[in-house]
Amino acid sequence: MLGFMGVSGIFGKRNLHKIEVSVESPAEVFAGVEFLMKITLTNKRGFLPGFLLKVSAAGAETIFPFIDPKTSQYKYIPFTFPARGAHPVSDIYVCSVFPFNFFMRCTPVSDSGEFVVFPEPKKCSLTGTNEWDTKSGGEKPSGNSGFDSDIVSIRNYIHGDPLKYISWKATARSGKLKTKELSSLAFDPVLIDFDKTGIADREQRISCVTYTILALSKRNIPVGLKLNDTVFRPDTSRARRSALLNALAVLPADG
Repeated sequence: MLGFMGVSGIFGKRNLHKIEVSVESPAEVFAGVEFLMKITLTNKRGFLPGFLLKVSAAGAETIFPFIDPKTSQYKYIPFTFPARGAHPVSDIYVCSVFPFNFFMRCTPVSDSGEFVVFPEPKKCSLTGTNEWDTKSGGEKPSGNSGFDSDIVSIRNYIHGDPLKYISWKATARSGKLKTKELSSLAFDPVLIDFDKTGIADREQRISCVTYTILALSKRNIPVGLKLNDTVFRPDTSRARRSALLNALAVLPADG
């Protein structure tokens, strides 16, 4: 028995030699929301493949049955960060269950990186910000194509176009499906004042503002944030949204 364990230990050590692990998360990760963490294993050895390599992280596991020399493979495991802020990815191990499953040799992944976890979005209503309503009369044509406002042109139907925008008259004349192309709507910018939201609990306020930023962004409404003495000007870009969420993520717990 001891001989088998010794042999297994030796093979396990060699099986882990020059195996590198990298960890990657999506661009936006929110506290309390499960996401898929990308785990990549790279076999840096010149000749020997890797066999039955298991990666475990926060109780989740995945197996890489076989990795050729000088190649990489990736898989996804479910992962959840319980709180907002900067989090190192720890407690990740790569283990060899080769050649005997009853004995495993494991090594920790020493440099798994650090991720900024955005606050958990919670649906709410805010004061201290402009109201937005597509029926309020505050919207205007933006000049970009969309499905919201005035007809810009009639074009050939593209798979995925809403059926309600098909121009049946143009279709009948041409014999081909035609779609009405409308201009999208441009909305007035919205600036959220963090200190004037009407929500006393700080974490609830952070989650509420996070939800509002995401809701506005999805509708392509320029959104900005006044946070203490810093003002983020309203914008519709993904970079601006990430900057707002990042600023909220790293706020102190109180004060």
